[in-house]
Amino acid sequence: MKYLIISLLLLGITSCQDDYVRPPNVSEVVIEPIVEDSLLSIRALEFNDEYILYGSNDHIGKHALNSQFKINLNDLSTNNGKEHFKNVITFNDQPLHFRAIKDVKGILFAISIGNPARLYKLYRKSKTPKLVYEESDEKVFYDSIDFWNEKEGIAIGDPTDDCMSIIITRDGGETWKKLSCEDLPKAKEGEAAFAASDTNIAIVGDNTWVATGGKASRILYSPDKGKTWEVYDTPIIQGKETTGMYSIDFYDEKNGFAIGGDYTKPNDTLNNKIKTSDGGKTWKVVANGEGPGYRSCIQYIPNRNGKELVAVGFKGIDYTNDSGNSWKHLSDEGFYTIRFLNDSVAYAAGNGRISKLTFKE
Repeated sequence: MKYLIISLLLLGITSCQDDYVRPPNVSEVVIEPIVEDSLLSIRALEFNDEYILYGSNDHIGKHALNSQFKINLNDLSTNNGKEHFKNVITFNDQPLHFRAIKDVKGILFAISIGNPARLYKLYRKSKTPKLVYEESDEKVFYDSIDFWNEKEGIAIGDPTDDCMSIIITRDGGETWKKLSCEDLPKAKEGEAAFAASDTNIAIVGDNTWVATGGKASRILYSPDKGKTWEVYDTPIIQGKETTGMYSIDFYDEKNGFAIGGDYTKPNDTLNNKIKTSDGGKTWKVVANGEGPGYRSCIQYIPNRNGKELVAVGFKGIDYTNDSGNSWKHLSDEGFYTIRFLNDSVAYAAGNGRISKLTFKE
């Protein structure tokens, strides 16, 4: 089993531009390491106005530093005068493994994969996480977490019964309730989700989209913050346990994109990129047979009118400026997940590292 690390790194946050001015095509990405540790495997990444947060496989850490400072997370001594804390979260003396985290106004939520699933709430100034939800089942496996606002949030996981597992909070994460399968679409045989990048959930306003994968890969949609649900089919590759959507993102209420494929055949480019312009009701395949193969994370670049996206995976980094119809391969350096700070800077994480990515003309 791989375990947990959630670490917080101080960084300066700059404001995003409000007005869209179409730039020349991105021609390169400059990659600057922030954290390098061969023991880490990071699939959950977040940041707020003070910290980068991430989930991985060893301990919970908190470290305040400037964005250019490099550290060894196994060394508690630093030369910048800032504090460094670490704390292992265990169950039955075994460290837990987290692939889904969310920062909400400085409060960190993290839910573990595997049995039991344990969801923790960690306040910014606290060193001790609070257990706010626990679920025991041989099939339990939570993949992603997100929030609509400070009070209401959602986490999704693989089916333990005949529907996807969905838990919801309405009180700021103090308590969570699992939705009944009577209130959710029935899962198909072999339908689940992938804990590949903590991007199985997309939220715009009250609208929520959940991407499933495996032998069936569909969209669960709620227009009212998880109170009611519908399900939509997609044309993405599916039919095997390793196929389907691995990541989804929406630019606005209408325009969304999903990417995936088959991680066991990462160079295959057929039917692994799909987009919607009607809020997820219908989807179409784009760049079929070309562009990136399997990728674990897709994100819209902020303030680019829904035209520009970046996809990452262990095979590299790819960019599109025409809503996914054509793609440019920017780098062979592999990452599992990416989050944008503004319209030219992002943070990406993967096997053994977190890096700052600067996209240039």
